Amino acid sequence: MLQALLIANRGEIACRIVETAKRLGVRTIAVYSDADKGARHIRLADEAHWLGPAPASESYLSIDRLIDVARRAGADAVHPGYGFLSENADFAQACESAGLIFVGPGPDAIRAMGSKRIAKDLMHRAGVAVVPDYRGADQSIDAFATHAAGLGYPVMLKPAHGGGGKGMRRVDRAEELAEALAAAKREAVTSFGNDEILVEKYIHQPRHIEVQVFGDTHGNIVHLYERDCTLQRRHQKVIEEAPAYSLTNEIRQKLQDAAIRAAAAVNYTNAGTVEFLVDTDGAFYFMEMNTRIQVEHPVTEMITGLDLIDWQLRVASGEALPLRQDEIRVDGHAIEARVYAESPDRGFLPSPGRIDGLVLPSGPHLRVDRGVDSGDVVTPHYDAMIAKIIVHGSSREEARQRLLDAVLEVRIDGVESNLAFLAALLARPEYQAGDVDIQYVDRSLGKLVAGDSAPAVEAVAAAALVLSSGQQAMPVVPSDPWDDRRGWQNNLPPRHISFIALPNGLSEVVLVSTGGATYRLEWNDLTIGLEMAEVSGKKVGFSLGGQRHEAIAVAAARTVHLISKSGVDRIDIADPFASSGGATIFNGEVVAPMPGKVTHVFVVAGQAVSVGDRLAVVEAMKMEHVLRAPIDSTVTLVHATAGQFVDEGTVLVALHLVPD
Repeated sequence: MLQALLIANRGEIACRIVETAKRLGVRTIAVYSDADKGARHIRLADEAHWLGPAPASESYLSIDRLIDVARRAGADAVHPGYGFLSENADFAQACESAGLIFVGPGPDAIRAMGSKRIAKDLMHRAGVAVVPDYRGADQSIDAFATHAAGLGYPVMLKPAHGGGGKGMRRVDRAEELAEALAAAKREAVTSFGNDEILVEKYIHQPRHIEVQVFGDTHGNIVHLYERDCTLQRRHQKVIEEAPAYSLTNEIRQKLQDAAIRAAAAVNYTNAGTVEFLVDTDGAFYFMEMNTRIQVEHPVTEMITGLDLIDWQLRVASGEALPLRQDEIRVDGHAIEARVYAESPDRGFLPSPGRIDGLVLPSGPHLRVDRGVDSGDVVTPHYDAMIAKIIVHGSSREEARQRLLDAVLEVRIDGVESNLAFLAALLARPEYQAGDVDIQYVDRSLGKLVAGDSAPAVEAVAAAALVLSSGQQAMPVVPSDPWDDRRGWQNNLPPRHISFIALPNGLSEVVLVSTGGATYRLEWNDLTIGLEMAEVSGKKVGFSLGGQRHEAIAVAAARTVHLISKSGVDRIDIADPFASSGGATIFNGEVVAPMPGKVTHVFVVAGQAVSVGDRLAVVEAMKMEHVLRAPIDSTVTLVHATAGQFVDEGTVLVALHLVPD
């Protein structure tokens, strides 16, 4: 077994690797950048070494610095985790050249499968169907325009090296190709250090199924069954499960056989994942092979009872695979949800900052993998994942309900999160029935996130019930009766008063108890009777004006999201005594929507712009956010410069409205 392991990563996966390595008696060596001083993975490891400044290119993506730390720390092996350099053949080669064991496949396999162009050629020869595409050496816009037209729009642009959704762009019309290609190349360079792009025929409404494979240095290759990763946003997975549902045994077996052939084509060793698009008619196409451990590996561990990191370390040590194919069994169903510091209501913008409070669920059939603790900072420099929640059930429906309950137990204060989005997704009847495809989230966003319109009266009523019952996130139990906000009044009916923020200002919501479970709701000019049926946990049931309503409440310190069959409403809780100061989001000024780096500025003072024109690009957590002109206007001032790091709310461009 390995003796000392350098973990060339951070966050949740670094913590996960430390856990298994320590159990096996392996000394763990963490690395960190300036942005990660004091991070959880540092606290868990046996020792930690500074790597470099916050930008990944100067720390977690620096091969020379990682090799130098490994040598100085006396490591005999390096685990790359996922992301960063995990699929970089040069890094694997550098480790081998330095006498270090790379916990993963060899450089040749990474290089072959890391290039989508080479990988698809290999798969074609191995008899595995691939999506029609163009993956030639000519990377000019003319070449892409010709081949995209031949494939037929829509098409998908993808980085030829790397995965995780970074740099992917769907292009629906020829007029959009040039801008999309330029953006895809920029993100590909930032994320993978290579701007080679390929263009694929877009497959309508497929499912995303992947097969976990494992090989050793003794010639053995097995699969550990498949996972369904269909639910995605921005081409990044949101909810994953294993095994894949609604597959016939014939298709399931063909997928597993194809994955084994794919791995054998490159003499694959260690953990890898072969990813497929499965069409509505059961036809499937090879997409890519991820030559590393996957974010979603815990669902495979839950249904097989195996530790995939354990297998990785054993195979890297020269051991044979612990089990033969006929010894690997599946038990029940597992589902995983990724909890991110982001704002789904604002287009999934990252929400970096300090986590002031964090409560995660626990119990049987449940596992939480996390990279942060309460008090830690979610930095704008890297991925915004807070934790993964994984549950197991005897059936898919049992696992789904357990995961929904677990998500509703999570409490996060200090940063925004996608908890309400996850709950809404898990509660949707389409997901319950398994009637989804990889475009489902994009098509259904109106029912999964809160819009900008004022909340419906039934949402206000549900929020008032939650607030009056003291079940908002992290409630404070009053030690002084004068701090008790449950609505008690001397010789008068209890009344609870809340203030919510609406687009036109504060709005008072009054809930007056009229005896037993009945109330009177007073809001704006409306007075209506309300009868409470249930406020337990996070489920709210009531009758309003004689009509029955049910909702799921996901509450944070200043917001309550109400999830119902009709969609999601967001109630922003206001403090009427707080200062109303602060910058205007748009009053002739375009501001940074999140902390990040300005990578491009497209305008100059005096330039006329039309609605939708690009003004600037802000990059946060390796994702580009294009800021566009909201109106026809003239640029009066440009405050931003390319390369500048800005805080949320920083004014980037000032505009003057063009008169009619």
